[in-house]
Amino acid sequence: MVSIVGAGCGAPDLITVRGAKLLAEADVVIYAGSLVNPALLEQTKPGCEIHNSASMTLEEVIEVMERAEQEGKKTVRLHTGDPSIYGAIREQMDMLREKGIEFEVVPGVSSFCGAAAALQAEYTLPDVSQTVIITRMAGRTPVPEKEEISLLASHGATMAIFLSTGLLEGLRDRLLAGGAYTEDTPAAIVYKASWPEEKTVVGTVGKLPEMAKENGITKTALILVGGFLGEEYLRSKLYDPGFTHEFRTAKEEKG
Repeated sequence: MVSIVGAGCGAPDLITVRGAKLLAEADVVIYAGSLVNPALLEQTKPGCEIHNSASMTLEEVIEVMERAEQEGKKTVRLHTGDPSIYGAIREQMDMLREKGIEFEVVPGVSSFCGAAAALQAEYTLPDVSQTVIITRMAGRTPVPEKEEISLLASHGATMAIFLSTGLLEGLRDRLLAGGAYTEDTPAAIVYKASWPEEKTVVGTVGKLPEMAKENGITKTALILVGGFLGEEYLRSKLYDPGFTHEFRTAKEEKG
């Protein structure tokens, strides 16, 4: 059995209970290089065969899995964050299916969740934004034309932008080109959310390149954009004493 496990966003205790159990039982672990906190590997049992996939091709990763399966061993493919977001797992799953190798996927805490926690922020605020767009800038790997940053930015929704820390001047320009954000729209850079070296920098869209440069951040960071980082929002109806829902009747105002 191959278990594709989300390692979480960094802190070793942010892996799920299920993921930690599978990691402790694994005979073979293939982890996603520097993106996975090495402290997680300390949870493996003595004699566990460990591979760093940073220097491996897809075919080499599958070869290790296939050999382990033939030997009746348990394999954990340890991905950063949640494996369904920029985890490149679809191609692995398709090849495992072709080879008749059984697998499972165990979700993890994505860095966009860890980043919000680091900022003590909520992405979905009433009357501010009820939508979170997870995306990335086009770089060496392109993005579909209809998902160009300025088109997504035109909605003015909350944005969590991955894999773009080295492209901040272009990112700033494309965010502003969308028309919904201004130079003064709140923005943040969260470096290595939940790792010991975590760093958060809060500013504005117009200052994104300077924010990164002044704090020595060049990679492994998430860019967050939107009014959710501001001060104004409406109170949620869910806990409003004047709002009735299935589990509670509105209280009458005194007066």
